[in-house]
Amino acid sequence: MRVIGLMSGTSADGVDAAVVEWPEGEAPRPFRLLAYREEPFPTPLQQRIHRLAAGRCAPGDALRELAALDVALGERFAEAAQAVAEQAGLALDAIDAIASHGQTVAHHPELRATIQIGDPSRIAERTGVTTVADFRARDVAAGGEGAPLAPFFHYVAFADPVENRVALNLGGIANVTWLPAGAGPGDVLAFDVGPANALLDGVVSLATRGAERMDAGGARARRGAVDAALLAELLDDDFLRAPPPKSTGRERYGTAEAEALIVRWEERSLDDLLATLVGFTAEAVGHACREHLGAAGRIARVLVSGGGARNPALLTAIAAAVPGAAVETTEACGVPPDAVEAMAFALMGRQALLGLPNHLPRTTGAAHECVLGEIVPGRPGLRLR
Repeated sequence: MRVIGLMSGTSADGVDAAVVEWPEGEAPRPFRLLAYREEPFPTPLQQRIHRLAAGRCAPGDALRELAALDVALGERFAEAAQAVAEQAGLALDAIDAIASHGQTVAHHPELRATIQIGDPSRIAERTGVTTVADFRARDVAAGGEGAPLAPFFHYVAFADPVENRVALNLGGIANVTWLPAGAGPGDVLAFDVGPANALLDGVVSLATRGAERMDAGGARARRGAVDAALLAELLDDDFLRAPPPKSTGRERYGTAEAEALIVRWEERSLDDLLATLVGFTAEAVGHACREHLGAAGRIARVLVSGGGARNPALLTAIAAAVPGAAVETTEACGVPPDAVEAMAFALMGRQALLGLPNHLPRTTGAAHECVLGEIVPGRPGLRLR
């Protein structure tokens, strides 16, 4: 079964698209990545998403902007699916399904509510391919946080019979997945640990007035020095202390938080602020491993994915925060670090079409296993699997 996975994360910087070939039976291995690509969003589109998520639309315009972005992102996702299929040398009628995470614009598990946009009906209409989307809502309806969902793929791809591992995703938000040696699905523990690129990118964009969108290669952070007082203040965080299951997003670590940091920092070195935020992410990961996983000294390997995997400053800081563990990207397991989340949703779409569970209830807090996702049929006459 060939499935295209589509993912746009908390940073809202573009669509990750992956074509993955899965076995026909129930077992999800072996799988094969056929193509992967990134389709960046133009800066004005990214800014619109961030404004909507931050509740900063003009008075009375929020619902109109929500509807408009739902359509615009549906078109972007459809274009990304078409492009990655072409890159794989496949016609769209050779694709069995598209699985789209959508773009999160509100995530409030305390209200039992989460909203992802990027209209799946538009994706199915533009491509003719059956589209599975809105995965988080069913998990929330079952009492879960709706996140993180990628650990289902982490377990399939990275669990090892003899080695204790942590899969660490460094997207807008950092999340960890504990994969003890020989783990079964019920042994996996995963949760969001705090901010990663959301604050780093936000601070860079604000401080440079949009001239830079990120600290490319961690160059600024590597030149900077950690401010111990600010780091201690950042680490005094109720979210970090809260036990799992837990999830978060831009509503907590987004534009408002980045603006507050810039105002407080005033004329001091941006490089030092970024070094401190790198330290915040790394220490939050270390805290999670010690306090919530109880795995201090037992982790053999940390496998890093997401945009933060390209930031050497982050990787160095994480290695110091998780002593004794080898820290490397998921490329070591044959999975490109940028492709992990898109591949995760490709797997979830595959499972949904087969009527098989596609999340780990222990990681989200859901009361029971579910088949997540809503299915929009593709071209007329196409049978659902």
